[in-house]
Amino acid sequence: MKRMMPIVDMLQRHAAARPLSFHVPGHKGIARSLAASERWNDESDDGAPSFLAALGGLLPMDVTELSDTDDLHDPSGAIEQGQQLAARRFGAEETAFLVGGSTAGNLALLLGCTGPGDIVLVQRNVHKSVLNGIRLSGAEAVFLEPRIETASGLTELPELAAVEQALRSWPQAKALFLSTPSYYGWSRDLHPYAELVHRTGCLLLVDEAHGAHYGLHPSLPSGALQAGADAVVQSTHKTLHAMTMGAMLHMQGERLDRRKVKAMLAALQSSSPSYPIMASLDLARGLLDEHGEEWFAPGLEAAAAIRSGIRRSARWGLAEDLLEDGEIRTDPLRLVVHDRLGGIQGFELLRQLEERGIWAEMADESYVVLLVGARTGIEEAERLLAALAELEALVDEGLSAVERAFGRAEARDDESDTDSEQAHGAEAASGDDAEAGSNEAAFLFSKPTRLERFPPEERETELVPLLEAAGRISAETIIPYPPGIPLVLEGEPLTDRAIASMQRLKEARFQGKNASERGWIRVRRQ
Repeated sequence: MKRMMPIVDMLQRHAAARPLSFHVPGHKGIARSLAASERWNDESDDGAPSFLAALGGLLPMDVTELSDTDDLHDPSGAIEQGQQLAARRFGAEETAFLVGGSTAGNLALLLGCTGPGDIVLVQRNVHKSVLNGIRLSGAEAVFLEPRIETASGLTELPELAAVEQALRSWPQAKALFLSTPSYYGWSRDLHPYAELVHRTGCLLLVDEAHGAHYGLHPSLPSGALQAGADAVVQSTHKTLHAMTMGAMLHMQGERLDRRKVKAMLAALQSSSPSYPIMASLDLARGLLDEHGEEWFAPGLEAAAAIRSGIRRSARWGLAEDLLEDGEIRTDPLRLVVHDRLGGIQGFELLRQLEERGIWAEMADESYVVLLVGARTGIEEAERLLAALAELEALVDEGLSAVERAFGRAEARDDESDTDSEQAHGAEAASGDDAEAGSNEAAFLFSKPTRLERFPPEERETELVPLLEAAGRISAETIIPYPPGIPLVLEGEPLTDRAIASMQRLKEARFQGKNASERGWIRVRRQ
């Protein structure tokens, strides 16, 4: 059954009328305007069409706000209908299309829901757009430390009890801002978080950039909207069939002032939004309506084949197989691969895969993250497994051992000690300040921190010895790796425990690219 794609249909109708353009954009929707270039007929070695030829096919659809093309900032036609259909598909009461990625949605939520001096509880390991939103709004952030999963060393959501204690300390908090699933595809049921914050009148805002596909198939985890979040930002382009920068902001319930959020969206998003990006959002939703759960069948089958192949390997492993906490939910379309025998680091594995034409999402010292698309097939799965088998043979022969230094097999005990120190060190940003208890197990959150809009000028800062910095305001952000959680953020006061943690990390030669590695830290002048 052919499903409705109102924005796609609108653009096709407009192009079919062969309109004569005397308006922007300058290419006038005419493909032949590019044909004059000598590169029009460029082809790659494998016969792929030239960029110009491919772009030429899109130009007739790249229009502006006309009487028959609607307006993202005041929708009343195809765009309005497309957003309504998206809300229905993803389970929201209202959906706004984003042409600036999830960044635009995160900024709009924070600017629309918080103001100068307001308290917002925020997971410490969030995307920089969340920090920028807090910075621009003038709100003060109470940072919640994420949990560190012991066996893998990877981070996840803050403890529910930490959120509860932070709300007791700051009952006036306007919102709890979480980021889930993680880059590694890990999440938890958010129902308890939603129920907790809503009892105090606090909003639950979720950056679900990596989970646009959640809740759309029985094999996939449920999403934040289904758990009762007030607003959820999804990067549709990351896991569904939208173009890069295509995202959605989903809203529901009466707690959220949607008028303010939409006003901020209008201020933040371009007044000349990309119609191809909006059409691709319409397409991504339309394909789901047309095919339903079956849309994900090829990708889930391919991911299962890859998992099976990796588990048969004597060398490669999956982070999910290390999990000891049964409440952590993993994304079946995201594979986090590591060398169980310690012969090759994540960064080196990434490089070796790229040399074989396979491009992963990201890597860290231990892991490579691979994303499987909804329509990825068995052929692609077999190609990946063949590359991993080839690399396994090379590593076994000692031909790729140059990056062995931190192999997990040899360093497991050392890493465990270091991770423990870093997890304890994360208390430093908060432990002295939390009113959560009197022992070392005190829940971890910081004092309210105002993030300055602009970085301090060098003349406003100075380098001081780390051991003499207690009570000073940090002028830099310290992010030890692993586990990649900000230990101290610019603008936060330096506590005794923060300094003790940085001293331990310095002695352990952590990676952070800060003066603190050398026993100094940059602070604001008094």
